[in-house]
Amino acid sequence: MQLGRVVGTLVASRKEPRMEGLTFLVVRVLDTDDTETGGYVIAVDAVGAGVGEVIMYASGSSARQTEMTRDRPCDAVIMAIVDTWEVGGEEQFRK
Repeated sequence: MQLGRVVGTLVASRKEPRMEGLTFLVVRVLDTDDTETGGYVIAVDAVGAGVGEVIMYASGSSARQTEMTRDRPCDAVIMAIVDTWEVGGEEQFRK
């Protein structure tokens, strides 16, 4: 699992039929200091995340383990909206 911030949405009018009905979001990858790493990923939204929210996402075969993405050709899924995290006893982020 990795941390990211939702920075946008993606619309694809033509896609694999098993991807119909899914919402795609553009995610900027974060490190544990809440710093953007420069990388981006397109992820299926399984939890109703919105632009600006910090999220946790899974990629690879783990992305196909949610109820929403099971047996679908998905490589990244947003599975949690982050409320807070701390590292070494110091709070790094609070919603």
